[in-house]
Parts: sequence; C-alpha cells; structure tokens
Amino acid sequence: MSEERGSSVGLLRAIDIPLIIAVLALTSIGIMSIYSAASGVNVSGLALARRQLVWGGLSLLISLLIVKIGYRSIVKSSYILYGVLILFLLFMMVQGEVSKGALRWLSVGPIRIQPSEPGKILLSLFLAKFMAYKEMTDLIDFAKVWALGGLSAFLILIQPDLGTSLVYFTVIFSALIVGGARKRHLLGLIGIGLAILPFAWHGLKSYQKQRLLVFINPESDPLGAGYNVIQSRIAVGSGSLWGKGFMNGTQSKLKFLPEPHTDFIFSVFSEEWGFLGCLLVLALFAFVMWRMISIAIKSKDRRGKVLVGALTGWIWFQTVESVGMSIGLLPVTGAPLPFLSYGGSALVSVFIAIGLVISVGLTDEMERNQYDT
Repeated sequence: MSEERGSSVGLLRAIDIPLIIAVLALTSIGIMSIYSAASGVNVSGLALARRQLVWGGLSLLISLLIVKIGYRSIVKSSYILYGVLILFLLFMMVQGEVSKGALRWLSVGPIRIQPSEPGKILLSLFLAKFMAYKEMTDLIDFAKVWALGGLSAFLILIQPDLGTSLVYFTVIFSALIVGGARKRHLLGLIGIGLAILPFAWHGLKSYQKQRLLVFINPESDPLGAGYNVIQSRIAVGSGSLWGKGFMNGTQSKLKFLPEPHTDFIFSVFSEEWGFLGCLLVLALFAFVMWRMISIAIKSKDRRGKVLVGALTGWIWFQTVESVGMSIGLLPVTGAPLPFLSYGGSALVSVFIAIGLVISVGLTDEMERNQYDT
C-alpha cells in the first residue's frame, strides 16, 4: 500500500504543475474575455462563456487521458491518424462549409468540426514518428519530410486558407530544426520561399490580396477590408496603462470591433485590462513556451523531442500571429489565439497538445528516476 502511495506521489511530482497552472490561467482569462466580448448591446455573452467552459472541462479531461495513455502509444498509430487527416481534408473539398472565404468546417451529423485544428496535432505526431530514426542531415530525408508533411499543408492552402497553412509549414520547420536538419538546407528553403513570393502574389484570392494591402495601409479602405485593423488598433490603444475595466470596453460593447470573441479576443482584453494586463497574458504565454522548450531539451527520446518541438512551433506561431494582427503589426489571417479565442475544436486541440507535452516530460522524468535508483 505504501509503495503504491509512494509511486502516486512520485508521479504527481513528475508532472509539470507550473505548466498546467499557466494553461488553466490563460483558459480562465479566455472564458472571462469571451463573456465580456460577446456581451454587446442587448446581447448576453453568458451562453458562449458557458459553452467555452464546458469545452474547457472536456478538453482538460481529454488532456489527462492523453497523459494516461502516453505519447509513445499514440505516436505508434500516427501514420494511420495522419492518413485519416488527409482523407478528411480531401473530403472537405466536396462537403466542406465555407467560412471567411475558405472551406473550414465539416458537419458530421449535429457536430461541426474544423479538421485543420486537430490536424496540427496529427501532423506533429506523424513527424515525430517519421523522424524518430532518421538523421535530418541528409537532403533526401529533408525533402521527404516536406513532401509528406507538406501534403496536408497544401490541401489546406488550396481551400484556400493561407493562415492555417502557414501554421502547418511552421510545424514542419520547427520539427526539422529540433530534428537536426542542416542550416544550409533550412536557409536554402527560406531563400526559395522569399524568391517565389512575387509569383505567389498572383495565386492569392482577391480577399487575401486586400488583407495584405490594408495591412500596409489600413486607411486605404477604412470602411471595408481595413475596418477590422483600424477598430482593433483603437481598442488596444484605448486600453492605455490600466485599461477601462472588465465589461467596460466600448469597441466590443458597441459592436465596432468585428469577431470580438474569436479573431480579436486579444483586442477586447487589451481594451479592458490595458498594457499591464497584456504584459501578464504575454508573460503567461512566454512561460508556457519556456516550459515546453525545456521539456523538449531534456527529453532523451527523439520522438518526444521532435513532437514537443513541432507543437511548440504551432502554439508560438499562432500566438505571435494573433497578437500581431490585433495590434496591426501582422496581416489579418483569422488565426485563433490559443487558450483564449472562442471555439471548441481549437481549445480541445491545444489541450491535447499540452497533454502530449506533459506526457513527454513525465515519461522522461520517470525514466530518469528509475535510472538513478
């Protein structure tokens, strides 16, 4: 009995509790911000906040289940899971529902899912298994990773969903960095990407071109494509140092700010909590990133190292993009802010990612303790 109790205590100590606390703090801030963002004129945000709270509870349970199963067991099935993702993305071309100019949603009975969200996890798992026993120093292996992993990114790109496809490319790039790819291969890839940018412009949809143009000069279309950027900047700037206070933000309450509970949730929070509140949220994100990177560095298992590296790249990119577009430093892509933006698919997916990260750290810590004893 005492041995079982001792093993349970040891298991609890091995779990990254600070990481869990930071994630739950961000999720709580998100639910609070969703409630405020959706509570506009004659509208109650309580229903959305409750729904997000339910999704948060479900996400936490799924995350704990992932930790219980262990990342190694899940990685074993990653090829099959990735194949399922490809089939779903192909099926999206036929049955997908258009949202914001792209095929984003798929209805399965009464449930609407966004395959691209869990797809970020499945891609990371695939890369972890594919790169487990391959040194990425070879150009052929480097090309294989981009060919196989890039297939899912390409299928999302032609939906067309440029923002999400950039997340997928970041996941692959991050996995290759952690996997030991040569600098000249990575720099060469960046060079190729920069070289084709002028030609890629002609392949963009008209609304995508307009987003890039208003990013440079929002005032060129202040009542059209530039409206979102202008109103978001006003919301962030009006928060000043201390903010206007919870539920006192005028941009969302008076419905000036579009998509306040999803795309521009950071703008809502900034207006109400000001610069100091933003520093707190960014510090929490930085702490989460640091804990994830620490787990990747410490991991002795190449599968775990690549997996955490890929997941970290995903969360980092979406955080930077979402915050950047809210303050006008990056083009608007509609990328949700992890943990904060409203949406069940996004929240469940990011919690699964955290569960996998914790599983990698837990496994490594337990194996280290066994070795020491």
